[in-house]
Amino acid sequence: MAILTAAAVAVAIALSAIACWFLVSQQLYQQVRANLTASPLVPVVVTSNCAATPSAAQAKAELYAPPHRGSSSTKRPPHTEQASWEVFSPTGSQVCLINGSAKGIQISPGDQEAVTSDQITYRPGTFVDGTPADVRVSPVEDGSGNVYVLLTALPVKSVQDSLQRLALILAGVAVVGVAVAGLTGRIVARAALKPVDDLTDVVEHIARTEEVGSTIPVQGNDEIARLAGSFNSMSVALANSRERQTRLIADAGHELRTPLTSLRTTVDLLIRSDETGRPLPPATKTKLLGNMKAQMQELTLLIGDLLQLSRPDSPKPGQNVATVAFHEIAQRAVDRGKLRGPSLVFNVELEPWFVRADAAALERAVMNLLDNAVKYSPPGGAIDVVLSQGRLTVRDHGPGIPADELQYVFDRFWRSPSSRQLPGSGLGLSIVAQTIQDSGGQVALGPAQDGGPGALAVVRLPGSADQPPAVPPVLPRD
Repeated sequence: MAILTAAAVAVAIALSAIACWFLVSQQLYQQVRANLTASPLVPVVVTSNCAATPSAAQAKAELYAPPHRGSSSTKRPPHTEQASWEVFSPTGSQVCLINGSAKGIQISPGDQEAVTSDQITYRPGTFVDGTPADVRVSPVEDGSGNVYVLLTALPVKSVQDSLQRLALILAGVAVVGVAVAGLTGRIVARAALKPVDDLTDVVEHIARTEEVGSTIPVQGNDEIARLAGSFNSMSVALANSRERQTRLIADAGHELRTPLTSLRTTVDLLIRSDETGRPLPPATKTKLLGNMKAQMQELTLLIGDLLQLSRPDSPKPGQNVATVAFHEIAQRAVDRGKLRGPSLVFNVELEPWFVRADAAALERAVMNLLDNAVKYSPPGGAIDVVLSQGRLTVRDHGPGIPADELQYVFDRFWRSPSSRQLPGSGLGLSIVAQTIQDSGGQVALGPAQDGGPGALAVVRLPGSADQPPAVPPVLPRD
């Protein structure tokens, strides 16, 4: 930023200095040209010997060479003290330096054209000693009607010296300005980008130590402050994600350890009975094998739940997502729930409703809600399943959920202390929450609205009661 600031200031100063130099140069040369234009033509007498000092008698008969034919001027202003006048014939055979001139003027080949053009012209030139000058070229006549060329010149050496001094001054100002701008830009850049330096230090610290959660102070509301705030949010989110991941691994390990320990104990008992030659009674062996099968089923269910939770929070567009009939999915889940609770009564009211979701994941979520209702329903109890305008409710008549435990029901591996003895992994409602959120809906679990016993689960999914038209298949070309 400091380099860019210095470069921008350097360009601005350079352009300003160049413009200033050209403007001053133009003004000075215009002033010289104005002085040269206002300079009168001195009286001249052209004789055969090119008299340089006219006599008193000659002065009365002097011809005053006018600026152009038909006019005259005899007054010589003060600014012409350094001026020089020179007259020469059209052929250049006779050149006369007029009295009072500072020095001789260098003749240019094009000056002779003034005799025939009858025009006053201006050109840059030099004196005979090489001093730069601005020259006026004009035709004049003497008393005999002869036409001569009159050169009037003013030196411009002082103008060039002034322009050189001005160029040096502008160059010095430009160098000082660039240096000051660079220093100021560096100071401002360091002050303005200090949050970026702090952010860089924090990022390097996280990359070096892998300790997420570090934040930096945020001051102001500019772009850098917004960047710092976004980084803080990202860092906290990463820390929370890692904490959830660590907790998930720890909880999963704890939940997996229980069925694995039971399986290992049962297998050790069977192996020891064979090694000692004292086989177990058939009834006991059958019971142990049944327990092993139940533990393996529980382990399979737990692994399936973990795989379900390992999916990305937001599925890729178009991946397993389609328009599905929510009422049909709910009906299939109810049919499966009846098999798991044959003694329960299911009161089902399902209205047509079509949503955009993953059909398999959505059916698993509804099935988890029904499993939860079946698990806590008393024998012979009723479960009410109602779908109306995209709102699915599952109501059981069990013991319900204590108010102080409602905030934990969707947490992974959380199980109510009163239900620890019941089968389950504590992941079912977590899968429900994640699936419904992935489908753009909402889910809630709480007490029954009528004040009766049991719990009420409510799922809302955006959709439509009308089935959208099916997309016609694209036939292959012949």
